[in-house]
Amino acid sequence: MPHTTEAAVLFETGKPLRCVNLQLPDLKPGQIIVDVAYSGVCHSQLNEVKGLRGPDPFLPHTLGHEGSGTVVEIGEGVTKVKPADRVVLTWLKGTGADVPSTTYGLDGTIVNSGAIGTFMRRTVTCENRVVPVPMSMPLKEAALLGCAIPTGGGIILNTMKVSAGDTVAVFGVGGIGMSAVATAAMKGAREIFAIDVSAGKLDRARTLGATQVVNAAETDPLAAIAAATGGKGVDYAVEAAGRTEVMETAFKSVRDGGGLCVLAGNPKKGDLLSIDPFDLIRGKRVVGSWGGETIADHDIPLYAEWFMAGKLSLSPLITHEYALADINDALRDLESGAVGRGLIDMARA
Repeated sequence: MPHTTEAAVLFETGKPLRCVNLQLPDLKPGQIIVDVAYSGVCHSQLNEVKGLRGPDPFLPHTLGHEGSGTVVEIGEGVTKVKPADRVVLTWLKGTGADVPSTTYGLDGTIVNSGAIGTFMRRTVTCENRVVPVPMSMPLKEAALLGCAIPTGGGIILNTMKVSAGDTVAVFGVGGIGMSAVATAAMKGAREIFAIDVSAGKLDRARTLGATQVVNAAETDPLAAIAAATGGKGVDYAVEAAGRTEVMETAFKSVRDGGGLCVLAGNPKKGDLLSIDPFDLIRGKRVVGSWGGETIADHDIPLYAEWFMAGKLSLSPLITHEYALADINDALRDLESGAVGRGLIDMARA
């Protein structure tokens, strides 16, 4: 078995990632080696690279928290998976051993890693950060089940408990927002508003089930929602843009007397919200979400089952694919707003 892995490593915040060959450590009890097939590229990773999450005491370190692959080796005590199993790699904690960190070697330098890293061809993770999926589940779509779908879909299923006839607005239709649109459509929401400033993203949102799209660069989304709901507002709003002004707008869009706004985006550390307390008094609610309140070992296989049964559309979420060597291009495209969900394809040259 190879004792090294190519990985995209963050050495300094605000600087491009560097692809280097790392020495794999010996497995600790509860750890697993996975050959990564695909890795998702998420906004929270972009914020980390840019230093928007505050000081980073762990430099240099690996990145990536969503992916798919095949188990190569298991450490002592691992029973959840075995070699050759297909797995989803996820930052969401499931059952099994929790090994919160590991380190790789680089010419005498230690490169840190959390419990999971996916911007790398072969990764050391731990039992509770993998979820097995059927061998018939395509690894490309399986990569979305590590973060985008559990967060966006989980907000619809678990946090909001959307049912047929409800009205939903999704602000920001990148990977998480599109996941929310697709899941709301699967649950039979009567109206699904997709709000973004990218015409391309709004077109994809329609294919996933959005009934109305609003280009916020051209139209006031609050006015559009009010016109379509008789001034009442929506039952539920998902904020997935990661901007405080969008969070404030999303909160204003929900109806009085129980409307719920869920914040999923990652703004810059220190940014603050402004909320009119009378909106709260009138019964509007706002909460955050921790990964869509997902129970990884239950929900991820369920999403895989729905996908393979044709109930849940995943493929349109994937808008761009990159080689590992092009990781910085992937991050730049994500920052520009051009990407829905971008994937790193480890087989791509």
